[in-house]
Amino acid sequence: MTAVLSRPRRPGGGRRRPGRMRGLWDASPLTYITLVAALALSIFPIYWMIIVATRGNEVVGAVPPPMTPGGNFGDNVGRLFDNPDAYFAKGLVNSAIVSSVVTISTVFFASLAGFAFAKLRFRGKNALLLVIIATMMIPVQMGIIPLYMIMVELGWQNRLQAVIVPFLVTGFGVFMMRQYADQAVPDELIEAARVDGCTTFGLYWRVVLPALRPAAGVLGLFTFMQTWNEFMWPLAVLNPENPTVQLSINNLANAYFKDYTLMFAGTTLAILPLLIVFVLFGRQIIGGIMEGAIKA
Repeated sequence: MTAVLSRPRRPGGGRRRPGRMRGLWDASPLTYITLVAALALSIFPIYWMIIVATRGNEVVGAVPPPMTPGGNFGDNVGRLFDNPDAYFAKGLVNSAIVSSVVTISTVFFASLAGFAFAKLRFRGKNALLLVIIATMMIPVQMGIIPLYMIMVELGWQNRLQAVIVPFLVTGFGVFMMRQYADQAVPDELIEAARVDGCTTFGLYWRVVLPALRPAAGVLGLFTFMQTWNEFMWPLAVLNPENPTVQLSINNLANAYFKDYTLMFAGTTLAILPLLIVFVLFGRQIIGGIMEGAIKA
């Protein structure tokens, strides 16, 4: 006869209950109140902009202000595109071209340079990296005059090249991708790819770039938003007849009569591409993080 050994029962007489997870649901009511207040303060200006864009100018100074959208958004958008001083359609196209080219170029060259600084060995690597970091310490305003003189010498005034070429790569992008590549790409993976006969560019394209996808998504998002919202440099180098979208809105603001419905309708249309890019790059960021977590 075999004796069956059983585990001693707990005083409670049941199974061990898993501990209650502590996290977001354990936040205090004050935390929720603070978050809701911060969210309301952040969203209200955008919501009020949309309200004015769907109504007429009479609601701008109305007390109390209306809180529901009107039905004039289509008419306001039509008047916006027909406005002879705004060149809004051309501004949207120019901003889309400039922002897309600058974003793709910055992500490509910054990730390529970051990979080189993080994983390749060559003379003067540290000195070159210090030079790149030093470019981040110079205010943009100090470089406008010499950069404008260069554009004049090249004959690029009032051309999109003038707002594309100077920003094809940034020191911040190179430094960011270098730091991420140094941690995200193991040296053993690089050596294994070398043993398999992978070239340097093939190593970057097939091994390093997929690992840098989360950082590339963040850099692409920031670059697109910054380029789309850039105002000072396009104002200096482009004419009102060949504007970006920010200059188009500025042309409406500088008119003799300020039509706030047109200004807010243009601003509403101007933020739509940013929301689309945010959704697309946000999915890439989350997908890259989840993929890295699964592999780990």
